[in-house]
Amino acid sequence: MIGNRERAVLAAFVAGALLAGGNSIAIRFSNRELAPLWGAGLRFSLAAFLLLVVMAALKLALPRGRALTGALLYGLFQFSGAFGLYYYALVRVHAGLGQTLLALVPLATLLLAVVQRQERFRTAAVVGTLLGLVGVGLITRDPLRESVPLPSLLALLGSVLCFAEAAVLVRRFPPIHPVAMNAMGMTLSAALLVGGSAVVGEPLVLPQRVATWVALGYVAALGSVVVFLLYVFVLHQWTASRAAYVMVVIPFVTVVLSAWLDDEPVGTGLVLGGLLVLAGVYVGALRPARASPTPALPTTAR
Repeated sequence: MIGNRERAVLAAFVAGALLAGGNSIAIRFSNRELAPLWGAGLRFSLAAFLLLVVMAALKLALPRGRALTGALLYGLFQFSGAFGLYYYALVRVHAGLGQTLLALVPLATLLLAVVQRQERFRTAAVVGTLLGLVGVGLITRDPLRESVPLPSLLALLGSVLCFAEAAVLVRRFPPIHPVAMNAMGMTLSAALLVGGSAVVGEPLVLPQRVATWVALGYVAALGSVVVFLLYVFVLHQWTASRAAYVMVVIPFVTVVLSAWLDDEPVGTGLVLGGLLVLAGVYVGALRPARASPTPALPTTAR
């Protein structure tokens, strides 16, 4: 029988996936007017400001010591690395291929967690990831036929590794309030992304189109603040590889939203692929574990 806490975690997992499903669509709108690093930096600058306001309203203390180190490293990998590379890749790569490769995040997370002695190797996680990957491939089979520039492909693979390592890192440091963790991580990442944009010579201009402002508002408020608060909450309750299965659900949600917002046709690939995605998530993340419970996070800094 599922307890109230597990129901809350499942609700956060599903809600985060639904909201994050709109991020790739919003990024595509943003990339039409803004340079990739600048667009990502502007997004996380707005999100960090919102989170700092929430921190002040809740009277949350700034993290210190190892807790602060963990929050900054989380931001370095989760926001600067993963999203900086992903924004760059989406300039040349169709979103379908990008989403397909992001479905590898749970497998990469499991492998990194095993190497870093945080989790045991689980066959179910591998099977679930492969089922989800095949499902996403069916959903996005047309984009997979396109040629992909090598730098863009490497950027996508780098993004996968950054997402995976961020999930593993969270559990190596003392837990802090999700608002404080994301505020610190996004503040650092915004500075790095904007600085990187200036170094490579991107035009640092504000959007002129209403659609771009709407896209920025979505990815900053809902796609960043709300999504990553939910994600950190899930990470504090589940293992890193289990929580990372949100990356398998997001592509399916994105394609459904594209069919609704952009009038894209819904074919058999979407239906069959969606079923495989759901099966993969159940096998790898949602099926009740038979063995040992989820290892507890450290509660105090030493």
